[in-house]
Amino acid sequence: MKTFYSNFSNTLSGTFRVPGDKSISHRSIMLGSLAKGTTTVTGFLEAEDALSTLKAFQSMGVKIEQPSVGQVKIHGVGLRGLKQAENDIYLGNSGTSMRLLAGLLAGQSFDTVLTGDASLTKRPMRRVLDPLSSMGARVESSEKGTAPLTIKGGFNLSPIDYEMPMGSAQVKSCLLLAGLYAKGITKVTEPTITRDHTEQMLKGFGYKVERVGYTVSIEGGGELTATDIDVPGDISSAAFLIVAACITEGSDITLKHVGVNPTRTGVIDILLQMGANINLENRQVIGGEQVADIRIKSSQLKGIEIPDELVALAIDEFPVLFIAAAYAEGTTILSGAAELRVKESDRISAMADGLHRVGVDAQATDDGMIIKGGSVTGGIVESFDDHRIAMAFAVAGLRSEKLIQINNCENVNTSFPGFVELANECGFKIKYNE
Repeated sequence: MKTFYSNFSNTLSGTFRVPGDKSISHRSIMLGSLAKGTTTVTGFLEAEDALSTLKAFQSMGVKIEQPSVGQVKIHGVGLRGLKQAENDIYLGNSGTSMRLLAGLLAGQSFDTVLTGDASLTKRPMRRVLDPLSSMGARVESSEKGTAPLTIKGGFNLSPIDYEMPMGSAQVKSCLLLAGLYAKGITKVTEPTITRDHTEQMLKGFGYKVERVGYTVSIEGGGELTATDIDVPGDISSAAFLIVAACITEGSDITLKHVGVNPTRTGVIDILLQMGANINLENRQVIGGEQVADIRIKSSQLKGIEIPDELVALAIDEFPVLFIAAAYAEGTTILSGAAELRVKESDRISAMADGLHRVGVDAQATDDGMIIKGGSVTGGIVESFDDHRIAMAFAVAGLRSEKLIQINNCENVNTSFPGFVELANECGFKIKYNE
């Protein structure tokens, strides 16, 4: 098993580019496969999760040329052109792949079985299965509502007007993709704004999507037309380097061409409220997505009570935000983030456990965390087979009094291939063994 050893570092500097956005990479393969014509994707994230989606569509008869330096060509088959896979479709650790594919495959004429690794088969799927059932889909799961999922084909889907009980871009996207195959207008109302990459990309493929307030609607029966997609750097990956520069004295780094879609920038908004020195430069809109260069300098962070409206917009970045809180002056309070308990790990429990092990006063709550900032002493932590936990504690080691050892770090490749190499170029001092 791969173990990281993260050591104290004096400063971080330079200009870098993080890997492509995972959410956009997933969706580019899905919609490119369902479009008519050839879609070219540049900046594609060649990491395990996104490659799971790519392989899934190859198994359903879509010709997708293997990625080369982040470029992928997808020869779309149209909305009704997918074919039954010869075997069960294995999605590794990717919850995005499973939840979005459940919606997309519910409208097909053939049966499909979706499965994944030990972590993915524990994650809750009823949040998509229940509304899909209301649309007339037939999906079988375990008694606990987990994978493997058996999706029965040949059923006509009806539109739904669904009010989501929780903010989840995956649930919203699942139902919008199912709505492509429903006769009529499917409406999804979310309690708080979540990332909107699916809506933006559908528009990029020429499909009409409407938003009124918190309600998104789509009418089935249209067509997707192939387009070219430029995938920006993933802000969820950039977050580790952003926090690293904030907490490391004398640091000054720039991250080029990062996606700054307003539904994803909660991590920046939270850090700015904590006193971070962050500036967005060279702003552009490319393919409907906002991108910018992010410049970060070392900062004197202070603890805050994280605003409710920013929680859903930073849900994937909280592991490293907890590290920022550990080095901030004062107390940071997070609530309303129960979703963290059903990610690749229970991220509230996992981060509280790790923070305790490295000397931080962190109290887990049902839906968040209370962290008293100060010093980090170092120690041995478990990643719980979660890529974001592993990378978060690698960041913590930058200012730790003693080395931090992080166990079981293989899954970093699910979202950030080359993390250690890029981090060390910035000025980290991470070593690892296999």
